[in-house]
Amino acid sequence: MFASRLILRKLPIQAYEAFTQACFGRPNNAVQKGAVFNVFQSVSRNMFIQTQDTPNPNSLKFLPGVKVLDPGQTIDFPNGTEAFCSPLAKLLFRIEGVKSVFFGPDFITITKLDEDVDWKLMKPEIFATIMDFFASGLPILTDAQPSSDTQINEDDDETVQMIKELLDTRIRPTVQEDGGDIVFMGFEDGIVKLKMQGSCTSCPSSVVTLKNGVQNMLQFYVPEVIAVEQVGGEPEVEMKIMTRAQKHLHNNKEET
Repeated sequence: MFASRLILRKLPIQAYEAFTQACFGRPNNAVQKGAVFNVFQSVSRNMFIQTQDTPNPNSLKFLPGVKVLDPGQTIDFPNGTEAFCSPLAKLLFRIEGVKSVFFGPDFITITKLDEDVDWKLMKPEIFATIMDFFASGLPILTDAQPSSDTQINEDDDETVQMIKELLDTRIRPTVQEDGGDIVFMGFEDGIVKLKMQGSCTSCPSSVVTLKNGVQNMLQFYVPEVIAVEQVGGEPEVEMKIMTRAQKHLHNNKEET
C-alpha cells in the first residue's frame, strides 16, 4: 500500500528535476554537474582535500576523498561538549573560530563563529588537522551512533513511513550536498517536525528551504501533511533567519 501509493504520485524525471530546481533553488545534481571546488593537496600523505561553499557563508564543506561515515549517515556536533565521542571532532574544536562540526558520509562541514572570522586563516589548520587524523588510523567515532531518524520502524503508520521515505530518498541527499542534514523529529496533527543540522543550522535560507522546498514536496506526495516546522536550534539565530526569510518571500511575491 505504501509503495504503490508513492509510485502513483511519482513525477517524471524531467518534472522532478524542475520541481527540485524550484524548491531548492538549484538542480538536485548540481554538484555532479560541476560545482566549484577548491583543492588542497598533501603530497607527503597523498591526500586531496576539496572544499565546497555552502548556502551558509559561515559554513564550509571539506571533502577528504575518503570515507567519513557509512552511506547516508550523519552526526552533528553543535558544540565542543558534544564532541566527546569523536577524536576528530575534538581536534577540530581546538581550532580558533570553529563553532560547530558536522560529519556526513564523505564530507566534514565546519561552521565558524561569525563573519568576522576569516576562512583564509582557518583553512590551513583545518586541512592539517584532517590529514593528520586520517594518517593516524584512529576511529572517527568511539561510542556514538550516527543519526538514523529516517529509518522506518514497524510501529510507524503509513503516513510516517512515506514522510521518512521521502526525506531519506528525495530531500536529505539534496541537503547533504550543501553540507547539512534534516532530522525527522516527529509527525503530529499534520505537522512534520524537523531539525536542521550542519550548514543548515544557522543558514539564512534554511527557513525558505523548509517552506518552499521540503514542505511543498511533502505536501505533494503526502496530503496528510499540513505544514513543516523547524525544532531545536538557537532562538536568537532562528529569529534572525525567520526575519530574513519572510523578507525574501515578500520580495519574491512583489517581483511576481
